[in-house]
Amino acid sequence: MTSTRRATIAAVLIVVIATAVLLAMGRHPICTCGTIDLWVGGRDSPKTSQMLADWYSFSHLVHGLLFYGALWLVARRWPVAWRLVIALIVEASWEIVENTPMVIDRYRTATAALGYNGDSVLNSVSDIMMMAIGFLIARKLPVWAAVALVIVLELIPLYAIRDNLTLNVWMLLWPSQTVGAWQAAG
Repeated sequence: MTSTRRATIAAVLIVVIATAVLLAMGRHPICTCGTIDLWVGGRDSPKTSQMLADWYSFSHLVHGLLFYGALWLVARRWPVAWRLVIALIVEASWEIVENTPMVIDRYRTATAALGYNGDSVLNSVSDIMMMAIGFLIARKLPVWAAVALVIVLELIPLYAIRDNLTLNVWMLLWPSQTVGAWQAAG
């Protein structure tokens, strides 16, 4: 069995294990509304973080671009397939941690995610796939283009919903009343 084939099997197992853990944690497989939509455009919609994609999907694409860059810096001699496996482990782990009561409560109190109840399993798996897409895009882009793409992927949701990966991390770690007020005014 080739190394790439082993990495592919590992990647699939990571997603399957993350799915099983999220289900065991009591996360809903799909939106409790009973529908599956491709896109949810509202930041504060009860369907946000429940469907296949939403404004926060951009953040997961950025995760992939950043993970590719970081793993290129520290493990560039590893095959790309195995670097992707590491990125998948990190992203899947984040999806599990993000859906714990402690982090859900932190999102509700410190970020623009008013009424956030955690992700559906469908959304979490989609977020993991978005990261993988971002990772694979980064592999093909020159550095300047990857950096430009990160900036664009941060600016679009910043303009549309006054939130993005940068503000999300900032508000989770060091909440700012000024930033919170600005986000709420949008």
